[in-house]
Amino acid sequence: MAELRFDDRVAVVTGAGAGLGRAYALLFASRGAKVVVNDLGGGRHGDGSSSKAADAVVEEIKRNGGIAVADYNSVVDGEKIIQTALNNFGRVDILVNNAGILRDRSFMKISDQDWDLIHNVHLKGSFKTTQAAFPIFKKQKYGRIIMTASNSGLYGNFGQANYSAAKLGLVGLANTIAIEGNKSNIFCNVIVPTAASRLTEDILPPDLFAQLKPEFIAPVVAYLCHESCQENGSIIEAAAGWAGRCTIVRANGALLRSNIEDGVSIENVKTNWETIRDISNAKRLDSIQDATGALIASLEGLKNGNIESDNEDVFNFCNKDKILYALAVGASVETPNELKYLYEYHDQFSVLPTFFILPSIQVLFSSSIVKNAIPGKDIGLENVLHGEQYIEIVGDLPTEGKLLSKCKLAEVLDKGSGAAITVDIESYDSNGNLVCRNQCVSFVVGAGKFGGPRTGTKAVPCQPKPNRNPDATVSHKTTVDQAAIYRLTGDINPLHIDPEIAKIAGYDKPILHGLCSLGISVRLVLATFASHDSSLFKAVKARFLKPVMPGETLKVDMWREGNRIHFETTAVERNQVVIGGSYVDLKSVKASLPSNLTTTTMSNLKSDAIFEFIIDQVKADPGKAKSVGGTFLYNITKDGKQVKHWTMDLKNAKVYEGKPEGKPNTTLTISDEDFMLLAEGKLNPQQAFMKGKLKITGNIMMAQKLAPLLKTNAKL
Repeated sequence: MAELRFDDRVAVVTGAGAGLGRAYALLFASRGAKVVVNDLGGGRHGDGSSSKAADAVVEEIKRNGGIAVADYNSVVDGEKIIQTALNNFGRVDILVNNAGILRDRSFMKISDQDWDLIHNVHLKGSFKTTQAAFPIFKKQKYGRIIMTASNSGLYGNFGQANYSAAKLGLVGLANTIAIEGNKSNIFCNVIVPTAASRLTEDILPPDLFAQLKPEFIAPVVAYLCHESCQENGSIIEAAAGWAGRCTIVRANGALLRSNIEDGVSIENVKTNWETIRDISNAKRLDSIQDATGALIASLEGLKNGNIESDNEDVFNFCNKDKILYALAVGASVETPNELKYLYEYHDQFSVLPTFFILPSIQVLFSSSIVKNAIPGKDIGLENVLHGEQYIEIVGDLPTEGKLLSKCKLAEVLDKGSGAAITVDIESYDSNGNLVCRNQCVSFVVGAGKFGGPRTGTKAVPCQPKPNRNPDATVSHKTTVDQAAIYRLTGDINPLHIDPEIAKIAGYDKPILHGLCSLGISVRLVLATFASHDSSLFKAVKARFLKPVMPGETLKVDMWREGNRIHFETTAVERNQVVIGGSYVDLKSVKASLPSNLTTTTMSNLKSDAIFEFIIDQVKADPGKAKSVGGTFLYNITKDGKQVKHWTMDLKNAKVYEGKPEGKPNTTLTISDEDFMLLAEGKLNPQQAFMKGKLKITGNIMMAQKLAPLLKTNAKL
């Protein structure tokens, strides 16, 4: 195994004049680190000071060929210690908070001075040194921090109430620093050592004292500080050549009330006490968000009066309802194959499968499940946005009658600016057979920051579209009355009809229902890949990204992957994706492009071959690409219309189809034909620019660096 080195790293070790600190400093220096040896030189009770301890360790490091400087400041003056590192070495990468003293007294005899001295050295001192180093770590996107706790802090110890409190305080401090530093590659861990030191030399039995060598613990601390170690927020106990992770667990506990209106009595607590304290099935929770999420999950058992009637709803429907829905999502008698959605006496009369999303929306409207999803927060429907929708058909679709739908809260996520509430809905026919499963993910604006988990596992995931041209593109122009018609299917939110309400919500005019845009999209997918046969439909998952205005044209790009049809819906007039990460699962595919709809079959452009060639060049020599630098957006046109975007992110040696995530340095617009001529050397770039065949915005000079990447060979 390769030796783990600390070359070019600077380590600050407090309390490094003896014991553990000395072992840490010597080990870091022996592996190439430059070390700041901090030690006030006082006794174990915090009295006195001397430079001898730090000087002796520095001299020992130098004799062994290492590099070190001494620092004699108190850890309460942590910024001075960090400044010593900057003055001598210009940087700091590692901070080991090791300094400590003892002022042991029985609890009743602890004086204010005993308490304050212990907390100043252990807790405040670690805080001050870490706070001084943190902005440096953050700026350089690297830092490793060690806090030193104790078994006295984890378990308590007679005569050490002051010491125990400070040591456990360091665990809480480290947990928060680990969270705040994580995104900047700043990791903070806690070491719980049991070692022979000046603090324990006359406390531990001689035989045990001899086994507790600091040199057995130093490698554990050094590894936690190495750049290859990704541990963060952990408590590691180490002693005598053994090491293990410590953690805090939580019992499953007991729910002390059955109804949301009920209180909790002392007798309830007594009755459930053994369950409360039973840790046989305890779990580790990794964050305060997980803890809050677990609490919310525990409260799901609370009933609000008659829970069945609150979370159930009957959806009655007949042929008229199905026909109205089909009209609302754009089905037309002008399309012969869609007549079966509009005429009840058609020999193949059938229903569009997305019609069965309607029962789930009705039960959500009638239920208080979303309103009461977050304890302590009163959620108004005016703040609820439809984020994602999933429906899976699992049984035979009834032609008419009624469906009983039941909804259940799946999970609640804290997204900061809001809350994401996932609700599962199952719908049954009159015989009790399961017909379909819906899942609705709602985003509640302003309901976040309640301490719940940020990520979850219950929502059916969206899927990215394939990285290639669409296999088919179908467009549908909505009417200005589209929302007025769709609301008659059951979603009567005034946002979609009342201009004044729309303005209050921040829109110039009423917007189209997201589920209407989804219904149109799925209808076009079925037309293209199922030959209008709704019986082939299995499921759809969609994420709503932007609103659609009635009258806009919806363009649905489709990619086939087996029986899964990925799709993305764009509002053409604004060139804005409104539904993304979406797919339809079919039982089988019957591909037939509808002739009477605006359809474009995407064939490969000549420029595609050029970019594939460039991709290969960049992969073969990423260094050459990075030497160019910059991000370039290519807008490829054909017959005067923009047909494709390509991004050359040469800062990161990536070339891909589509727009860049950020703003490009340079944007180039050129026709597919002229780009081919340019790559073949048959068109001079300067002449193309002067004649208007090549349009460049942004950093024009940077575009001249692209020439080496655009040169092809005769085989292209």
